Amino acid sequence: MTQVQILMGVYEGAPYLQAQLQSLQDQTHGDWHLHVSDDSPTPESRDVIQRFFAQTPDRLSLRAGPRAGFAANFMSLIRQLPPQSGEEPGDMVAFADQDDVWFADKLARAVAALQEVPAEIPALYCARSRYWDGGDSYQDSAPFARPPGFRNALIENIAQGNTIVLNAAAAKLARAASAEVVAVFAHDWWLYQLIIGAGGQVIADNGAPVLGYRQHGGNVLGSGQGLRAQMARKAKVLAGGFRDRLDLNDAALIACQRWLTPENAALHRAFMQARRAPLPRRMRDLNALGLYRQRPLSTFGFWGASLIGRA
Repeated sequence: MTQVQILMGVYEGAPYLQAQLQSLQDQTHGDWHLHVSDDSPTPESRDVIQRFFAQTPDRLSLRAGPRAGFAANFMSLIRQLPPQSGEEPGDMVAFADQDDVWFADKLARAVAALQEVPAEIPALYCARSRYWDGGDSYQDSAPFARPPGFRNALIENIAQGNTIVLNAAAAKLARAASAEVVAVFAHDWWLYQLIIGAGGQVIADNGAPVLGYRQHGGNVLGSGQGLRAQMARKAKVLAGGFRDRLDLNDAALIACQRWLTPENAALHRAFMQARRAPLPRRMRDLNALGLYRQRPLSTFGFWGASLIGRA
């Protein structure tokens, strides 16, 4: 059976960890090992994790995190993958949040999909999720409307981190490239850009959701559903938040340029130049690149941000 290395970043997750860990235990694909990087200043999260694995300590690797935010925590896990991860045939890497609940077939579906890809091709699997309040209220994420691509990845992330699983070739690529990167906005967006930019394959599973994505006041990045969330997102764009995210992405892609295909490296350079061009050249050059998001309204939002210099 294919072994999956599960990477989980933790920060004060004690109230939610038991349910998430039990959902890992209940996976129909049972060959996995959990690597936890705990950023918490208090011991409660570690205590929950250690108690859960008291009878199976060989399934757990637990270490202190870098204390530099969620993205840095996950990047540290990628950098510290065991040497065999991503090198042995069939070895895969998954990412887990501390507060979700995985559906029982989550890993099995990802492993089956990735096994259809030739072993030498880096491949990333991502899927839909169920936004969930921990009770009876939930909403399934929308299906992927357009195919993955580097022209999409430059301006939008479709690979939600808690659904991502990498095949061996993608895990090896991510571990090597992570050593060159100083910072990223989010590890999942970086992985989407890296794998697709390097000529790899991204599998966007449009089947049923694979997990319950718990929504609560402590989410670092949530679903963005509802009028209040959308208004807050627009306010961040106006304040330059989206532009700052793209700047971080650009810096990370520059650091990883040697892994990009020549075509995608050239596309990224043209994208950076267009972003910094004055109006109206900025809009003309960006339009010529064929960039796209999954849905028309979201695409319109990108062009609006570009028009006012916030992209």
